[in-house]
Amino acid sequence: MCGIWALFGSDDCLSVQCLSAMKIAHRGPDAFRFENVNGYTNCCFGFHRLAVVDQLFGMQPIRVKKYPYLWLCYNGEIYNHKKLQHHFEFEYQTKVDGEIILHLYDKGGIEQTICMLDGVFAFILLDTANKKVFLGRDTYGVRPLFKAMTEDGFLAVCSEAKGHYEVLDLKPNGKVASVEMVKHHHCRDEPLHALYDSVEKLFPGFEIETVKTNLRILFDNAIKKRLMTDRRIGCLLSGGLDSSLVAATLLKHLKEAQIHYPLQTFAIGMEDSPDLLAARKVANHIGSEHHEVLFNSEEGIQVLDEVIFSLETYDITTVRASVGMYLISKYIRKNTDSVVIFSGEGSDELTQGYIYFHKAPSPEKAEEESERLLKELYLFDVLRADRTTAAHGLELRVPFLDHRFSSYYLSLPPDMRVPKNGIEKHLLRETFEDSNLIPKEILWRPKEAFSDGITSVKNSWFQILQEYIEHQVDDAVMANAAQKFPFNTPKTKEGYYYRQIFERHYPGRADWLPHYWMPRWIHATDPSARTLTHYKAAAKA
Repeated sequence: MCGIWALFGSDDCLSVQCLSAMKIAHRGPDAFRFENVNGYTNCCFGFHRLAVVDQLFGMQPIRVKKYPYLWLCYNGEIYNHKKLQHHFEFEYQTKVDGEIILHLYDKGGIEQTICMLDGVFAFILLDTANKKVFLGRDTYGVRPLFKAMTEDGFLAVCSEAKGHYEVLDLKPNGKVASVEMVKHHHCRDEPLHALYDSVEKLFPGFEIETVKTNLRILFDNAIKKRLMTDRRIGCLLSGGLDSSLVAATLLKHLKEAQIHYPLQTFAIGMEDSPDLLAARKVANHIGSEHHEVLFNSEEGIQVLDEVIFSLETYDITTVRASVGMYLISKYIRKNTDSVVIFSGEGSDELTQGYIYFHKAPSPEKAEEESERLLKELYLFDVLRADRTTAAHGLELRVPFLDHRFSSYYLSLPPDMRVPKNGIEKHLLRETFEDSNLIPKEILWRPKEAFSDGITSVKNSWFQILQEYIEHQVDDAVMANAAQKFPFNTPKTKEGYYYRQIFERHYPGRADWLPHYWMPRWIHATDPSARTLTHYKAAAKA
């Protein structure tokens, strides 16, 4: 996780450019570089580094002697870079995984390059010989990329999520012109780089035992490839199904790799939080070095401004869920040496884990909704996960969004993936039924949203927030919400309060959020799972 930044055709002076680049310094606390492009004085790169791989030669923009006309600034991890290097016999100049992008581009162009990358990434590639600028982003936007472009060809690019890859012409005056935008990978398709990985051959067919075996193989591989780092690995552990499977599998692979430090797991909550109790059970079962972070309602409310500033959104459920993640990331950075943090993000969207999937009209409609959620991850859960950890100089790794695991899961017949017997993620739970990776009561623990599980059922986090905000927003002000905020008009005082904070930091940028996150197929007035009939029935049972 790093911060990348670039300007093409800028008319600002050097000091103004440099100050602009410093606004994302939190993403890379280890080092900073600012560099102008030879022959184009109004084109420049900025890079904030979190040193995870090749601490000696990992600064950017990456340039190698063989390709003096190529400039690369990227954020992410390319897990198959060594396999591709050996397969094509590329001569590396550094140990940086991103160097593979330069070699692949020289060999086969941008389309082949981006299709071959197994990992999470956002990059800016400049080819001064062919006068081209390329912007690329991974399938789900795990590593974000923002761009702004004016009519006269000024281009600004920064780590904060849009597009898959884009080709732009570089003009002699340093300005650019967009040539094409290309979607290089559909989430349901097996990625091209599968041809070059070392995963054992999957078994054909959709019989349940075959599918379960394949899912275990791919999930194992998704964790194993993400061990690529020179820094200490930790894991967020809410005690839910997803983070528990990640933590247990991660610890197993750390032992196999003979990593000698204990795995640190991290849970957060208030007193009587069901997440804290569940996470403690999992930590005891797998034998991790477990850390519990307690916070109270006042501490949570006090960081709302910081959280919304870091998030760059005013989406209600995203803000709620981000408070706990922001506070636990702050704790990790301050009190431990874990820097690379695993988590269970992406599973709910992929495996139909949200409570409202019980109300899907058909397996096909559930499939459509799952893919919609995955396409919008960069607006919601992945945005939350990236911004709250990046704010404290941590790098997040999300194995459930592994290209091969997710594309295989989405290729399964729709009726295999829907909730069964009143239980969401039934297939995922069944897959690990006999593994003894995690306690049985955790394996079959019902879905609990992160923003809900950090507090007791009697006094949910969303209720605490709403009670506080009730006194912060006048009824008269709320009555004029549509006039003040005609786009994405807040319907509640809580929504209005978050919008006010957002507008203070990012005035006129409300369109960064195209719509609020809300459950489908039910008449929900609040995104919290605890307001849904299914949850209330399960809680009573």
